[in-house]
Amino acid sequence: MSGKPKLHYVNGRGRMESIRWLLAAAGVEFEEQFIETKEDLEKLLSDGLLLFQQVPMVEIDGMKMVQTRAILSYIAAKYNLYGKDLKERALIDMYVEGTTDLMGIIMYLPFQPPEAKEKNLALITDKATTRYFPVYEKAFKGRISNIPTIKKFLQPGSQRKPPPDEKYIAQVKQIFNI
Repeated sequence: MSGKPKLHYVNGRGRMESIRWLLAAAGVEFEEQFIETKEDLEKLLSDGLLLFQQVPMVEIDGMKMVQTRAILSYIAAKYNLYGKDLKERALIDMYVEGTTDLMGIIMYLPFQPPEAKEKNLALITDKATTRYFPVYEKAFKGRISNIPTIKKFLQPGSQRKPPPDEKYIAQVKQIFNI
C-alpha cells in the first residue's frame, strides 16, 4: 500500500489511540476504516487479515500489521521517533510500557458491571495518581504537548477520539461479544 496508512478499529480511543498519537507526532496523515458492526469484524477475520484474530490493524507500506506494540515500534522507527541511541530507545520503551499498563487498567473500566466500577475506579485512581501520573508530569507532558504536530492533534476537529460514552460502549460490546 502506498500513500496514507489506513487504520482499522472501532470509532473510539482504545488500543488505536496511541497509534493515532504517534502518527500525529510524526506529522503523518492517515485514513480510518471503522469497524461498526460484528459483520465488519467478521469480514476482516474471514479475509485472513487479522493475525491473532484481533485489532487494531494498520495497513502501511504494503503490510497489514497487528499488535499495538509492533505497530508503534514500526512507525517510530520509520519516522525517526525511536531515539538516537539504545539508551533513548530504552527510555521510550519504558514510557510506552508504562502507558500500556495504565491504559490496560483504564480501558476496561467502562465495560465492567456497575457494581464493580466504583470499587475498581478507586483502585485505578490510586494507582494512576501515585504510580503513573507523577512520572508523566515531571517533564513528559510539557515536552510532548508543545510539539506542533501534537498541538494540532489535540485541537478540536482532529482525528483524536473522545472518551468512551454509552453508545460507544454498547457498540464495542456488540461487535466483540463482550
